Amino acid sequence: MMNKVVVAMSTLRIVSGSIEIMAALLMLRLNQVDKALVVNSSLAFVGPIILLSTTAIGLAGLSFKLSPSKLLWLTAGIACLLIGVFKK
Repeated sequence: MMNKVVVAMSTLRIVSGSIEIMAALLMLRLNQVDKALVVNSSLAFVGPIILLSTTAIGLAGLSFKLSPSKLLWLTAGIACLLIGVFKK
């Protein structure tokens, strides 16, 4: 039997990859730099949402197995990662 948390995380990643492929095909179909740039910019919005969702699901799945101090350290590490990703 597959772990529900792993299935949820992998499903989100499959959806994310499918969106990326569809965006690439759309860029080829549009065949204009300005429109392709708009499509590419919209992907910058999707990526972080998938990252946050997958991380949240993973943390929820681990929360029952970790001590509160380890969960705090893990959350702090993820916060540092997100600050690095979103900081300009």
